[in-house]
Amino acid sequence: MDLPVMPPLKPMLAKPAARIPTGMHYEAKWDGFRALVFRDGDEIEINSRSANPLTRYFPELADALREQLPRRCVVDGEIVVVRGDRLDFEALLERIHPADSRVRRLAAETPAAFVAFDLLALADSSLLDEPLRDRRRLLETALADAHDPLYLAPATDDPAVAREWFEQFEGAGLDGVVAKRPDSPYRPDQRLMIKVKHERTADCVVAGYREHKSGPVVGSLLLGLYDGAGTLQHVGVCASFPMRRRAQLAEELAPLRLESAADHPWASWQDEAAHEHSRMPGGPSRWSGKKELTWVPLRPELVCEVAYDHMQGDRFRHTTQFRRWRPERRPDECTYEQLEEPVRYDLTEALGGGA
Repeated sequence: MDLPVMPPLKPMLAKPAARIPTGMHYEAKWDGFRALVFRDGDEIEINSRSANPLTRYFPELADALREQLPRRCVVDGEIVVVRGDRLDFEALLERIHPADSRVRRLAAETPAAFVAFDLLALADSSLLDEPLRDRRRLLETALADAHDPLYLAPATDDPAVAREWFEQFEGAGLDGVVAKRPDSPYRPDQRLMIKVKHERTADCVVAGYREHKSGPVVGSLLLGLYDGAGTLQHVGVCASFPMRRRAQLAEELAPLRLESAADHPWASWQDEAAHEHSRMPGGPSRWSGKKELTWVPLRPELVCEVAYDHMQGDRFRHTTQFRRWRPERRPDECTYEQLEEPVRYDLTEALGGGA
């Protein structure tokens, strides 16, 4: 492979903002794997955000990109899996598997798509120093005839349209809006873009915690919500605390510590089969192998309010942010019913009906 922009290369990144700015170029924020695609003739290399190779996990996508992309180019975009009318991040996670036979089977059962939103090189020219508006124009030309599973990310310069996307596209599994300066060059591994994500709050039961890698202080709080059957389901973690606060939390939670998980709602957390019917922390998985992700069980009596962006199935998609303790709330009041459900939205609309 001999391109004007060569791997390894890290993509340009975004910093968070509370609201959508004006005077920018806007795109939807896709919920998938950020990826850079390098094509030189028949050679295709797909790299992750951290510059790790992804090509072997998405053979069907490599074939499609080899067929549809310009013969010599570098494209920035997102790998997604579509199920029905929305994105499915859980199915995308399952595509990363060490066994080649399973990779091939999943390629047929849950094929991936690629949403392109920037062009870093074309033919013998590097476009890193070109303004975004010119890179976008070249990308639109290059993908004029693209079709499933290759898509051109919809874009607009109208902040009113961006606000509509922010509200509507969430129902298709997207998680916000990205804003870019039209005159900005492409700067790998620099946070020159802006991302605006949804934020909501929920009251959760604090049912345990994991210790921090530095010692016997709180690393993350384990959060639970009660389902319709009255079962406490593990829905995610809250982990962003200063070191001083982590030590304080360990002291505050000490009176609730249990000697073992035997009398805890997640008592069967080490039983791999039990995880098929209920969400619990830890236990062996294909990510951890046989390693047990040890945690400290607490009496599920404490309630806290956390901020989250959106749900992925029945759990929080990302790490939540601690907001405050809720001593006036009973644990059994912390149910899924409190969560806001985004209005369903057809993903084909978010993709502009095609490329």
